[in-house]
Amino acid sequence: MDFLHTLRIQQENSGISTGQEWLSGKGSLIESYSPVDGKKIAAVTAADRDSYDAVINKATAAFHQWRLVPAPKRGEVVRQIGEALRQYKDPLGKLVSFEMGKSLQEGLGEVQEMIDICDFAVGLSRQLHGLTMHSERPGHRMYEQYHPLGIVGVISAFNFPVAVWSWNSMLAWVCGDVCVWKPSEKVPLCSIACQHIVNEVFARNQVPEGVSCIINGGREVGEWMAADNRVPLVSATGSTRMGKAVGAAVGARLGRALLELGGNNAIIISKEADLDIAILGALFGAVGTAGQRCTTTRRLIIHEDIYDKVKAKLTSAYQQLRIGNPLDAANHVGPLIDQDAVKMYLDAIEKCKAAGGHFVVEGKVLEGKGYESGCYVQPCIAEAKPDDAIVQHETFAPILYLLRYKTLDEAIAIQNGVPQGLSSSIMTLNMREAEQFLSQAGSDCGIANVNIGTSGAEIGGAFGGEKETGGGRESGSDAWKVYMRRQTNTINYSSSLPLAQGIRFDV
Repeated sequence: MDFLHTLRIQQENSGISTGQEWLSGKGSLIESYSPVDGKKIAAVTAADRDSYDAVINKATAAFHQWRLVPAPKRGEVVRQIGEALRQYKDPLGKLVSFEMGKSLQEGLGEVQEMIDICDFAVGLSRQLHGLTMHSERPGHRMYEQYHPLGIVGVISAFNFPVAVWSWNSMLAWVCGDVCVWKPSEKVPLCSIACQHIVNEVFARNQVPEGVSCIINGGREVGEWMAADNRVPLVSATGSTRMGKAVGAAVGARLGRALLELGGNNAIIISKEADLDIAILGALFGAVGTAGQRCTTTRRLIIHEDIYDKVKAKLTSAYQQLRIGNPLDAANHVGPLIDQDAVKMYLDAIEKCKAAGGHFVVEGKVLEGKGYESGCYVQPCIAEAKPDDAIVQHETFAPILYLLRYKTLDEAIAIQNGVPQGLSSSIMTLNMREAEQFLSQAGSDCGIANVNIGTSGAEIGGAFGGEKETGGGRESGSDAWKVYMRRQTNTINYSSSLPLAQGIRFDV
């Protein structure tokens, strides 16, 4: 396929790089199979401990140079990365779609997110500001400033194989940090493509070797990074189970962990909702990326007066979904990432039925021409109870649970009554309902929306969630501060040395 050649994906690739240099590690071979057709795309050499250490040492040396480059000049380099991504948007979007399985429109949208965060980071490079404070001591000045941390380790998940890395790396780079990226072993080729694109820009600008590094590998590579004192910040995206392990390892050495973990997101549909908007928001939220977004809509909490009407409309909408090759722009839904994901989907369906759940739209694995990979499934809808164990659990698949409510207080309690706390929405034209949902007594999630779905966050706002979602914040707003260390400075320009709090220390 032409896009593989354009992105310099070979049959066998080194999965370890410090920039222009590609290392030959002695780790196992990672084979990438497309869920689109089940065929092998290419293989990647994984890092072993020696090649991992070589990357970290190179990144450490690069940091000592990169941090001295003025932030606006670092921003100019990131601006050029954004321009390169515009140039490669089509082939990179196709690779994302082909290797991960999301629709082509979503693959292209993911690359657009990368472009957007580059633009955001360029502006940020001239706004890394601290505060000034009045001192209680005469002849003194106080202020605070932010300095780069060092190496930022990025552990990313398969469902957003390029965007989440860019959220971290573009901000980290303008802040003066260097990045070491451990991608998901399910989508290694996307990381290699990104490294090639960045390398072109870095070479033109004489950026030190080691500012952008990748270390493909399995779970052990992430464990090395989490326990490594040379990596002051580890940003990890994935399951709650993985995040707890990373958080514990990083915390044990008093490092920083930025965690973006599971979501069990709900939309409340009020009897005063615009149902056309509500159905569209619920539909994309539930089936986009085949239910494999951390912001996927997994629960629909519907007012009892309109429950049957919403159920009928949604059932009709599901019957119009086109499932198939994600590179075909006519299709809405592509495959799950692999057979393990299919098994989790089937297990969740059985658990829901065992708990008394009733399926309005039945789930199944699709067979026949175009579905040879065995990874295509039917998005399904089940009527269930809020406290069912499977409803409380995040299943990374297109399964939507319908739940009833009588009062808004009850709906909010159902919405909040799960361990996760990432994204949430309410569909209502009632201002009081909307404001209550956004109030202190409303949604407990990091993201709370009104009249839009749970997925599709913009890069201008800080992205992240609470509870078992990990508490991290990435992308916009002041999320840049996590990539830097804060320093308070006091300057005495007087001819005496008064002490704070009026303390006297005469000798």
